[in-house]
Amino acid sequence: MSAMLKITLPDGSVREVAPGTTPADIAAAIGPGLAKAAIAAKVDGELRDIMRPLEADTHLALVTAKDEADALELVRHDYAHVLAEAVQQLFPGTQITFGPSTDDGFYYDFAPRDRAFTEEDLPAIEEAMRRIIAKDEPLIREVWSRADLIARWQRDGETFKAEWAAELPEGEELTVYRAGKGEDAWLDMCRGPHLASTGKLDPSAFKLTRVSGAYWRGDQKNAMLSRIYGTGWLNKKQLDAHLTRLEEAAKRDHRKLGQEMDLFHLQAEAHGSVFWHPKGYIIWRVLEAYMRRRLDAAGYQEVKTPQIMDARQWEQSGHWGKYRENMFVIPDEVPNTEDEGPVVSNEAQWMALKPMNCPAHVLIFRQGIKSYRDLPLRLAEMGCCHRNEPHGALHGLMRVRQFTQDDAHIFCREDQIVDEVSRFCDLLDTIYKDLGFPDYAIKLALRPEKRFGSDAMWDWSEQSMRDAVAATGRNTPEWGWEELPGEGAFYAPKLEFHLTDAIGRTWQVGTIQTDTVLPERLDASYVAEDGERHRPIMLHRAILGSYERFIGILIEHFAGKFPLWLAPVQAVVATIVSDADGYAEEVAAKLAAAGIRVETDLRNEKINYKVREHSLAKVPYLLVLGKREADERTVAVRPLGTDARQEVIALDALVERLKAEALAPDLRG
Repeated sequence: MSAMLKITLPDGSVREVAPGTTPADIAAAIGPGLAKAAIAAKVDGELRDIMRPLEADTHLALVTAKDEADALELVRHDYAHVLAEAVQQLFPGTQITFGPSTDDGFYYDFAPRDRAFTEEDLPAIEEAMRRIIAKDEPLIREVWSRADLIARWQRDGETFKAEWAAELPEGEELTVYRAGKGEDAWLDMCRGPHLASTGKLDPSAFKLTRVSGAYWRGDQKNAMLSRIYGTGWLNKKQLDAHLTRLEEAAKRDHRKLGQEMDLFHLQAEAHGSVFWHPKGYIIWRVLEAYMRRRLDAAGYQEVKTPQIMDARQWEQSGHWGKYRENMFVIPDEVPNTEDEGPVVSNEAQWMALKPMNCPAHVLIFRQGIKSYRDLPLRLAEMGCCHRNEPHGALHGLMRVRQFTQDDAHIFCREDQIVDEVSRFCDLLDTIYKDLGFPDYAIKLALRPEKRFGSDAMWDWSEQSMRDAVAATGRNTPEWGWEELPGEGAFYAPKLEFHLTDAIGRTWQVGTIQTDTVLPERLDASYVAEDGERHRPIMLHRAILGSYERFIGILIEHFAGKFPLWLAPVQAVVATIVSDADGYAEEVAAKLAAAGIRVETDLRNEKINYKVREHSLAKVPYLLVLGKREADERTVAVRPLGTDARQEVIALDALVERLKAEALAPDLRG
């Protein structure tokens, strides 16, 4: 008789079961309620099928819909498989490739036999998916040999799957999930896990959203596939809430509002770079001035460093080997004559546009001898950087090739790290609240697979960050504290700050990183109290991340309705009759003298037309003037918003009111 397995449950209790027992069996033994609710299991922390037999002593946790993150990943993966099965039922001869879950749903890539799919195909595919869910097909995990699996794919004409199976590492367990029973059951090569059957999915909790093209394995040299996207949730209520968020997000799209408000544009002649219009650049300048005041008050010194540096510098810093594919490389060309082309002998003569500011800040630190008394030294730069992002990854202001970081590097001693990170967290907290983001989460991104430095160095760096956040009291669930394995930079772990916007979306913006690698590679040192040279710790930090992306986030967060201090045009003086034109010019002049960004609208148009136009432009205040206002030296004030009430106020009182309201938060009493 086989030895019994010892299964330790989350409450510490231990159950002895026979080999081959499944987590579903254990759930049933605990009680019928849990048996019905359990949808998967965590075996020693690994998410697995609830019907997969247990093989050894283990710690077991049963997963239910209350474990939302795990449950959503499972159902979205299942929706992707059901999508693929439905497509092959409706369009025989279609080949399947990959179908992962995503942050809000799933997609699957197909190689259609006859034509690319279109959005007109989606309703029929959705109905086929619901039929599969209603059939409640069991999802059965099977382990196949490489040869058998390749032969099966080749038999079925699945050339993409056969290619992928042939390239998987030798010795890797190849698993297949079979939907249904018998030889005609639909199957796909997949690591899993999956739900026990398709019937565990809610047929009302998914929606197919769009179709796009995608290259096989992401390489434009390969075949073009049809990618079908969907969103999937645990229930219809979650789906409806998500669709409402999408509708609201579409209204707030910064690209749409940027055009309507005349803030910026993008075009192919400068792919990935932004053309800022006067009104958009006003937002930039106001935000930049605010950040400068905050940094000055926090003890930072602003610097400016070159855009282009020698390849040897990037090689020494480590970026040439770890980051070169994302850099714009420029030959240091020296033409001989007009007839002969430029001479570029080797990589030693190459230059590169900087993708980041940190190496240049180390070079500033190295100028002159630094003492322990000089530390911490906080160097800030509104540094313009360039990164060679793929065309397909570019997205409005959110993902660009040319961007300006609100960058800074703090050079400090080991004993100053906790205090500096704490100071940074306090500064960041103030800025986020001033900018309308009181809610944010803090996460620690840990060592990636591709990295510099020893394990001991990473152990120390990661722990120093934990200690620093603990000292601020922010390493708690209330602050969204979480550790993210494998997501750190190649030279350092980093704290990430994730904002929550007005419609509940999260944006990772601020970071701070503890780095011992770059000071070593670039030979930065200071004279310590013992008279010897020591390496400084380098804290890389940003609060906004980049001005481009953060302004895009602000546009969507406020839906273009900026607080008065950030609004590019703060007030428009609009006349009802031409008799008020002279008074309108006087009102505008007084407001401008008080520092208000004001325009006049003296056109011979009806006031309702003017109101509608300036409301679309998201002007915070429309100041309406007729003959009565001109005679009485008053202003009819109409705030932006459909439910805002108009009020009449004396001109001098209006000037004082707007002057106070338009002050940046750091300048208010």
